Parts: sequence; structure tokens; C-alpha cells
Amino acid sequence: MLWFEACSYYARMAWGLRETIREPSHPDPAAVLSDQLQNRERRFLDLLAKVVFRDPSHPYAQMFAEARCGFADVESLVRSCGLDRALETLRQSGVFLSHDEFKGTQPIVRNGRHISATTRSFRNPLVSNRLETSSSGGLNRGTSIGTNPQLRAYQSCYESLAFSDLGAWDRSWFILAPTLPSVYGFSRAFFGHNMGLPAERWYAVAGTFKDSGHYRAVTRLLWLEARAMGVRMPPLQFLPQNDFGPVAEAIAKARQRGRLSFVTGVASSCVRVAAAALERGLDISGARFVTSGEALTPAKAAVIHNAGAEVFATYKTVEFGTIGLSCSRYGGINTVHHFRDAVAIVTRRSQAADSEIEVNSMLLTSLLPFSRCFVINLEIGDHGVMSPSQCDCVFSKLGFTSVISDMYSYTKLTSHGMTLPASGIVAILEGVLPARFGGSPVDYQLVEQDAGSGTRIALRVNPRIGEVRADQIRDCFLGEISKLYGGTLANRIWRHAGSLEILAEPPIVGRTGKILPLVLLGLRKPLTAAAGAVDAS
Repeated sequence: MLWFEACSYYARMAWGLRETIREPSHPDPAAVLSDQLQNRERRFLDLLAKVVFRDPSHPYAQMFAEARCGFADVESLVRSCGLDRALETLRQSGVFLSHDEFKGTQPIVRNGRHISATTRSFRNPLVSNRLETSSSGGLNRGTSIGTNPQLRAYQSCYESLAFSDLGAWDRSWFILAPTLPSVYGFSRAFFGHNMGLPAERWYAVAGTFKDSGHYRAVTRLLWLEARAMGVRMPPLQFLPQNDFGPVAEAIAKARQRGRLSFVTGVASSCVRVAAAALERGLDISGARFVTSGEALTPAKAAVIHNAGAEVFATYKTVEFGTIGLSCSRYGGINTVHHFRDAVAIVTRRSQAADSEIEVNSMLLTSLLPFSRCFVINLEIGDHGVMSPSQCDCVFSKLGFTSVISDMYSYTKLTSHGMTLPASGIVAILEGVLPARFGGSPVDYQLVEQDAGSGTRIALRVNPRIGEVRADQIRDCFLGEISKLYGGTLANRIWRHAGSLEILAEPPIVGRTGKILPLVLLGLRKPLTAAAGAVDAS
């Protein structure tokens, strides 16, 4: 059955790639974005009428019923106080969705009424999402979220303007991306083809041939298919295990020829490239890295700057696609222009679950008629701070005059761009590992941390359980991770990067004495090791 599902998945992907290749790019990106921005309120109301109020069984229709709010009420609210204030009013009235409710792992209850829903309930019925994507691109059981050529063509308008602002057309472009089941590498190559900017090489993070041979083979087959369809696909090179040196060498060689480089990839992978350049004495100065998949922290930016390069953030999610991109004025910091033509954002202060930290939680609403999902006030588990922009770049001139800063996830592990739900990881730490290796649920703790050369993950195991068999614990943990939705690719990427470390040390505790099973990078505050900790030095 697994092989049948895999074949079906890749057949749908192949067909989706064909549609994506055939979708023409917009000749005037600025005009396209400006039109949507000027009509965002009207198009939101159109979506609301067609998707929600025409279907009384829709989960949001039931929320509106509990709020005693009809379409005319929403329309009047939007026209009187604007879309963003209207969305905040709706949130306070019970029209919102938590991320667990969206995933179907928590029931939706409003005023005592149980509302039946799954992730599929929130897919946009007005479009056909043939090209399947998922959070971190896994074949694990769960509900993937598709995308469509119209959305990709529209969001390419952002990329086109950003690439121009960052001078990509005058540079050698290198793609740093995983193999399938992630489609990131293909989407970057197709964008470059449509824009007339073919990448020079795709460096693929692929794992070993033993554990990833089938992914390599299917990636190569789809790469050949794209070439046969006329796409100028960049040469595909699989990186050796835990070695990003080939990318640093390519950047240095381009510089020797008098050409600066432009690199797109997951933040930790880009940091590993810069670290490799520093270790080998390679000159990559002047290169520009555009990172994705995880927060651009000061520690990550510092490594890239130390190598003489520049770095820029992006903010994308599998549910919405591109939410914001940096311009050249926001280099080196975790700040992006908010693309409010496509996604409306309201925020609320709340305490992150299972932590001691208060966050500025963002709730997002779909505005594009061809968005993947149609959601209103979806709380995706990300922190962010909204403020006016301080630049006069092309995005500000178009009307994108607000920025989002300090973005990070407080409910998901996002190391190396692999997004995994905290609840699934906690179940492994508190259930599987104690049952297999002894101890109690508070003897195992996963800590996400910046280690200079990229995000690292430390699995702390209390020595009181007896012998800490690091290799066995690592294999067991990664094997269980593979069973989570999105975990197959995470297993490969973490093994490739050598990012998981097993420490025979007691869990660290918070200021109030709590021992949390999962400590995420964005939620790190001063913590101390429990009594009897082994000196990590």
C-alpha cells in the first residue's frame, strides 16, 4: 500500500509540475500586486460569500452562526472600519481557528457547539491544487496542502521584485534545496526559468544513497521531465553527507572570475556554507544569501557576515505561501515587508503553551481568490511584531508599508527548515523513549539552539536512567520522528547535517522550576541545568 501511495503522490506531483511550467509569468509584477492590494477588501468579501456563506455546513459558517453574524453584517463591518479592524472584531466574536483546530487534532467548540472539521474543510474550493506540498514535504500520513499554478505565478511577482532589488540578475545564482518529497528546488528552478534567470547549479541536500536512493531517483526523473519540457534546469549535484563545502567553493570560484553570487536556501544550510568558507579560508565576500524555512537569528546572521557575505530573511508558510520578503534595506535582520494584499494579519498577546514566555501571536486571513486555503483568523503558532516600514524600496512604494519582525514559531520545531508539530515530539519524549530506555517523562528533553554554524538540536537524557546509549537513542528518536507528518524528510536532513546531539545531561529547568519536554529556539530565555548536570565542556 505504501508503494501505491508513493507512486500516486509522485504521479500527481509530475502532473502538477507540468501545469506549473505551462503557467505564464506576469509581464508587469508591480501592476498585478497593486491591483490586488487596492481590491483586497472586495475580494475578501467575494471569497467569504462564495466559500462560506453559500455552504451552511462550512465550519466558518457555523462559527458565524454562533456569533449571530450574517454576510451583510460582515460587509457592513468591513466597509465601516476596514478589513483589519473587522477581523479583530470577528476574532473577539469567536470567528477564529487555532492551529490544532485547523489540523483536526483539537475539536472546534464555540459557545458549547461542536463543529466538525478537518484540514480539508478549509481548502479553497475555487481552485484545483494539483501540485501537492506539505509542511517539510513528507509522505507520512496526514493531510497535505496543495498549491496551484495561479498562486505560484502571483507569488513569483514578489520574488521578481525582490530579486531585482537585491541585484540577483547580475550575479551567479545557486539553489540550495532538498530533494523530493520537498518541491522547493523545483519551484526555484521554474521561477528562474520563467524570469529568464536560470540558476547555475542546484545543490541538493539528499541524505545517503542507502536511506534516500528512491528520493534521489524520483528527483532525477522529474528533473529530466522538466528538461524535456524545455525548462532550463540547473545541473543537479547531491551534496556529500554533512558537507556544504562544495557550495562555498563554487561561490569562491565565481568570485575569482569577477562575479558575485546569490544563494537561496534554508537558513541553517546557508550558515553551514558560510561556516565552510571560514573553515577552508575561501573568499565568498559580497555573496548574498536569501534564507527561508526557519528564523534568521542574530547568531546565524553573524556567521554569514563574518564570511563577508550578506543575508536576507523571508517569511513563508505551507498554508499561505509567501507572506513577506526582505528588501535590501533590511539585510541581516529577521524583518520582512508584510504582503497585506494576500494575507491580513491581526495579533494578540498570549502565553505560549507549555512555556513561561508571552508571545505576540499572529492570526492570518486569506485574501487571494486562488489561495491554497480559505481561513479567517488562523493562529498558526508564530510570533511576530508589526510596525511601519522605514524604507522607500519598491515594496514600500507599492503600498507594503508595514513590516513583520522577530518571526519565530512557538508551537513547532523548525530546525533546518523542517517543520514538525510540538505535540508529536512531546509524545516521543514522554512516552516512547522512557518505555524503551527507562526513566520517566521528565528525563528526556529536546532543546533547539543556535550553535554558530547553524541550528542544532540537543536531546538531553538524564544520566540517572543508567547507561545513556547515544547511538540507540538517536536511531530510536529519528525513527519515531519519521512517523510524524513531515518527519521523513526531517530525518534525512538532520542526519545529513549532523544536527542532532545526544547529551548525557539532566534536562534544563525554567525560572519557575518547570522542566519542559521541548524548548524551542524562539522561546529560549535564561535557563539553568538541573542539579547534578554534567559539564558540557
